[in-house]
Amino acid sequence: MKKILSLIALGCAMSASAQTYTLQQIKDSALQNNFAIRSAKYGVEAAQQQRKEAFTKYFPTVSGTGLWFNANKGMAQTTLNPSASISPELGAALAQSLPQEAMAALANPISISMMKNGTIGSLMAVQPVFAGGQIINGNKLAKVGEEVSKLQLQLSQNEVEKTAEQYFWQLASLQEKMNTINAVDTLLRDIYKDVDVAVRAGVAMRNDLLQVQLRQNDIQSQRLKLQNGISIVRLLLSQYCGLRDTSFTIDHSATQMEKANNVQCSMVNVQSLSEYQLLQKQVEAAKLQKQMAVGQNLPTVAVGAGYNYHNLLENNHSFGMVFATVSVPISDWWGGSHAIKRRKIEHQKAIEQLDDNTQLLKIRMQNAWNGVEESYQQLLLAERSIEQASENLRLNRNYYRAGTSKMSDLLEAQLLYQQSLDKHTDAFADYQNKLLEYKQATGQ
Repeated sequence: MKKILSLIALGCAMSASAQTYTLQQIKDSALQNNFAIRSAKYGVEAAQQQRKEAFTKYFPTVSGTGLWFNANKGMAQTTLNPSASISPELGAALAQSLPQEAMAALANPISISMMKNGTIGSLMAVQPVFAGGQIINGNKLAKVGEEVSKLQLQLSQNEVEKTAEQYFWQLASLQEKMNTINAVDTLLRDIYKDVDVAVRAGVAMRNDLLQVQLRQNDIQSQRLKLQNGISIVRLLLSQYCGLRDTSFTIDHSATQMEKANNVQCSMVNVQSLSEYQLLQKQVEAAKLQKQMAVGQNLPTVAVGAGYNYHNLLENNHSFGMVFATVSVPISDWWGGSHAIKRRKIEHQKAIEQLDDNTQLLKIRMQNAWNGVEESYQQLLLAERSIEQASENLRLNRNYYRAGTSKMSDLLEAQLLYQQSLDKHTDAFADYQNKLLEYKQATGQ
């Protein structure tokens, strides 16, 4: 007995220590820990670095080159024949003034070899002056890419928030159904006691008692399925939101139901939606890519300055220079003209896609509002069904006690009451999800 009491106390302590989360806490945790959000943030950081990289193209490119070599023979070799360039008159004059050995040397060819080894170094700075607008458009395109990544982050946040809330209401729905099961189980125990007394008194048949027991068994079966469902949804929610503890519970008691007639049907300007802005950025990017394709086929002009050093002639020699370059693509125009046409087609495609999706976004807003109204009406019907099923159950229970009703009628009334509670739970969760979809569809 002491061991059982210890286990009960331990179970109570574990239940008391379980973390309880509200809907806002669940969404905050998902926005902070979900992988899709982290991936989108990495995309924003990468786009920011790409924009900074594109900005560096405005500045000169500086490069340094160094070379040392040692060849097996001189790279510059030649043979000089002095006698071939000496006229007879000069030869006669040299013969009188030079020794005979010197005159003999002038008659032989002389081999000269240079640049067998050496060192070369240079430092160059080149500033682009005109590049067909590629640098300017490249920076604009990088900025558009950064803005696109931020819009994609916003869309990822909306999707993560929506999924987290769907998991939350799915778990809340299962928990409410478990509460319904507990309430129905208590009700059936009371009915069992009444029937048992009636059977003992001989005013009821034992078959009535068996029908109640069968319904109790069915309730226990439903309880097991709900427990498994709660466990799986809790694991999914824990993984999606980055929660370490999988034994947590949720609290939706503070959630206020916004009545559909209090929610304004606000068909906002579609241009304020992140989806529309993303489509606009795609059009802008396609236009810039078309302009860059044109710039790739225009002449490029650059100026530069450099400092050079070499010792190729066995002497250290250094010098500076300034220069200008002009590069004109000639044969590239053949393929480049097709690239420009391709970019023009893609730009026109993006424009038409913007127009088409704008209409779809307006339809989505209207459809989301219709979903809110429909789910709200379903919720009102579910509330009325609970009142009617509760009254039906009360009457059938009184009729059975008075002996004017069968047990099957009473159990049927109990089943209808349980189903009405479950439908109300599902309708409430569906209304909350439809409300979130509407707010996201209208950018609220």
